[in-house]
Amino acid sequence: MTDTTFQTIAIIVYFAAMIAIGVYAYRQTSNLDDYMLGGRRLKPGTAALSAGASDMSGWLLMGLPGAIYAGGLVEAWIAVGLTIGAWLNWKFVAPRLRSYTEISNNSITVPSFLENRFRDKSRLLRIIAGAIVLVFFTFYVSSGMVAGGTFFEASFGLPYIWGMLLVAVVTLSYTLFGGFLGATLTDVAQGLLMLISLILVPIIAFFMMGGDGLAAGIEAANAEAGVNRFSMVGGITAIGIISSLAWGLGYFGQPHIIVRFMALRSAKDAKVGRRIGISWMILTALGAVSVAFIGLAYFTNQGTPLDNPETVFLDMSQIVFHPLIAGFVLAAVLAAIMSTISSQLVVSSSALVEDLFLMTGKELTPKQQIIYGRLGVLIIALIAGLIALDTESNILDLVGFAWAGFGAAFGPIILLALFWNKLTATGALAGMIVGAVVSFVWGSYLEGGIFDLYEIVPGFILATLVAVIVSSISPQKNKEIFQEFETMTSEMEQIKN
Repeated sequence: MTDTTFQTIAIIVYFAAMIAIGVYAYRQTSNLDDYMLGGRRLKPGTAALSAGASDMSGWLLMGLPGAIYAGGLVEAWIAVGLTIGAWLNWKFVAPRLRSYTEISNNSITVPSFLENRFRDKSRLLRIIAGAIVLVFFTFYVSSGMVAGGTFFEASFGLPYIWGMLLVAVVTLSYTLFGGFLGATLTDVAQGLLMLISLILVPIIAFFMMGGDGLAAGIEAANAEAGVNRFSMVGGITAIGIISSLAWGLGYFGQPHIIVRFMALRSAKDAKVGRRIGISWMILTALGAVSVAFIGLAYFTNQGTPLDNPETVFLDMSQIVFHPLIAGFVLAAVLAAIMSTISSQLVVSSSALVEDLFLMTGKELTPKQQIIYGRLGVLIIALIAGLIALDTESNILDLVGFAWAGFGAAFGPIILLALFWNKLTATGALAGMIVGAVVSFVWGSYLEGGIFDLYEIVPGFILATLVAVIVSSISPQKNKEIFQEFETMTSEMEQIKN
């Protein structure tokens, strides 16, 4: 059999496994709470691996190794910022959000939590939050579909449209029927596949080359480019470092990540989840960096530098593994793309159904709620697919913009809602709008000098200031809100003890 045949077999096995998991999750789903939040019964390891896989996407396997291959460790500041941000998110947000969302009328989405937390009778907070989620994630899902089409075009020579449709149909299949649980369980399998691949590829490649070959290759590559790829400060400005580290701020406001915290069995599980999740992040990040340097040395020694550095992980996997195993490594890249799409589809569906449609007051049975949830997934997927037909979409800019938008709009409000009992509905709404608008304007229309700063920084700071100032002008008076806050903080004290 040819190499392509082996690789195709591996991809088919991977697709079949994902659909099988979706079928299993379908049988475990009986109401909207199950469909949107897995019935709040996720184990910490499941939540941690799911959060990691849905977060990293193809950036971990292609973007990061490619950037370091081309520019060296100076490109690793984003990975540092993301790791710190993820640790802080698990440490401070996860336990409080898990506890508070259940105390506050068993909220199963971020917008519903904000409405319940502040007793917002106007419903504006929930409507605007749901709209922000819906708009950003529709384009976010579309970017994943574009990446899937590009993947099959580059790896198998399949026409872009067919590759995009294949990824969309398979991801939609297990997400449509399995809901949150289906997306989460497939994320776990995909996260493990990513971890194993990023560990094995550099280790096997290192033993193939030997220490001397590695050192000689990197030295030759550095001499040829006239740079020191092991430096983390060469050729980068202070604004560049701050902007890269600031990616970590985005974690506090990413709905598809923090919803995993809400789905934990209890707030106590956050500690174990943090240890597993951060261990996974560190190991995979180190694997990505190792792949970049080993690939750089290998192709320099061979005298065949890569035209596209982002393919270094894929190319090295083809070199060190049997074609069948290399096919499963290709599946790891596909896993990174699909895990993010599935998580975003479920959150988008919840925004459409739970936060917008059900607010009309129409009574639905549990079975009808699930049907509407699935229709929500289908609608979002269809719109995203139509957008993905435009192959000229700037995927990386779109992802960075969406990450900043969510981080600036929701991040400050989530943190203040969990740690400051005086935040009001008006303050939260004002802060959320300011964060989204500042992030959009700064990232879309301003550039040069201080404006080269990643838009999440000014958006996050101004959103926080506005939320605090507006809340101070119109103080919180609802005693039930203070009582719920005290109940949550008491539970946190019990966990510490």
